[in-house]
Amino acid sequence: MPDKSYEAIVIGGGPGGYVAAIRLAQLGIKTLCVEKEEMGGICLNWGCIPSKALIAATSLVQKIQSASDMGITVSELSVDVAKMQVWKDGIVKKLTSGISSLVKGNGADIVIGDATLTGPREVQVVTATGETVTYEATKAIVIATGTQVIRIPGFEPDGEKIITAREAVSLQAAPKSMCIIGGGVIGLELGMVYMKLGTKITVVELTSNLLPGVDTDMVKVVQKHLKKGGADVRLDTKAVSVDKSGAGVRVTVERAGKQEVIEAETLLVCVGFKPNTVGLGLDAVGVALDQRGHVTVDQQLRTNVDGIYAIGDVTGGPYLAHKASAEAEICAEVIAGHNRATDWRSIPAAIFTEPEIATAGMSEAQAIAAGRNIKVGKFPFAASGRAMAVRETDGFIKSIIDADTNQVIGVGIVGPEASDLISEAALAIEMDAFAEDVALTIHPHPTLGEGMMESFKHAIGEAIHVMNKK
Repeated sequence: MPDKSYEAIVIGGGPGGYVAAIRLAQLGIKTLCVEKEEMGGICLNWGCIPSKALIAATSLVQKIQSASDMGITVSELSVDVAKMQVWKDGIVKKLTSGISSLVKGNGADIVIGDATLTGPREVQVVTATGETVTYEATKAIVIATGTQVIRIPGFEPDGEKIITAREAVSLQAAPKSMCIIGGGVIGLELGMVYMKLGTKITVVELTSNLLPGVDTDMVKVVQKHLKKGGADVRLDTKAVSVDKSGAGVRVTVERAGKQEVIEAETLLVCVGFKPNTVGLGLDAVGVALDQRGHVTVDQQLRTNVDGIYAIGDVTGGPYLAHKASAEAEICAEVIAGHNRATDWRSIPAAIFTEPEIATAGMSEAQAIAAGRNIKVGKFPFAASGRAMAVRETDGFIKSIIDADTNQVIGVGIVGPEASDLISEAALAIEMDAFAEDVALTIHPHPTLGEGMMESFKHAIGEAIHVMNKK
């Protein structure tokens, strides 16, 4: 017999889980949220928030270092990384405690512990104090357990010389050198943080491009900044082994059949994530998984087992906090009997490299591969007065539209504030807008957002501040 009963139990307290718990409680459903470690999940505690705080801080360092170009001279600049970490931790603590307050304030309960499904309506939780409690879910169970880092055999992290992103956001000093296995989003974001603090970074990427899957035109702009910062980028290169018997690490890599040793103080392993489905008891209740271990769901986030739902990264990519949160609200409303489903046209994404990259909809390459007849508009930040004023002129805004109808298909941005600018593009795609809708919308001057307008004007041959294609 269960010890306690709820209508809904959410397993996981990340951007999917805590949002689901809040929305379920708002809809009058008695809800319990079970989190294994810290409310907020990876995103708030060790991912999105702490990394973006460090990115902001180190970008400020970089701006101060080059302020003399504007007639501003700063002498004896010093960076206290340990104090920077205290500042970052304060942001994390404020947000995570705020989330707990919101969950409880909306009427849901929180338990910190390790949850396992012991039936289609039953969850067993081993709490932080070692107590085992069985909970009944009369309406629904929501799986929101997210992902964990992939570990490469032979490169297991020790938290000191070999680290993952989790440790990288909490280093108390910038290492003199860092080898990074994986040239994806996390590897480049964190690598560039320490590069700005003076760390010599070497990026080892197995594929032929950094940020695999991202528009290569945009990646080239980021790669230019890596080179400018002194980074050593090794593409088409495989990490073979690591020796950590000395003061630092010696990483053996292989390219085109030839091996080489890279010496560094620290090795950061960032080769991706895998779903947290092992040990949940999903097999015991018959929840179906795909070949990579993700929970399979329909458009209403239902699994194949009645009453069991899944949301967020555990259901597959793209691994994005805002996707998880959007699915959480839909899932909660489906459980409450509302007619909702995942029916979005575009999920925007942002990469906080230097400069930032952001996308919405299809890329140029994806549109061509899909057989779409397209027109492409492009506006460089080098032609933007605002970008010049803030000294961030690298990059561009690229718009992709249907050549026959001028309907907006996608937008890619590389440059200043790309992560904020992309929301306009996401709205345009979601509402089935046409190039003219954006081009005819008056944008304030002087702003970076004008570039969006000009990009779409360029796509239809009406740009004013950049030459149109003949």
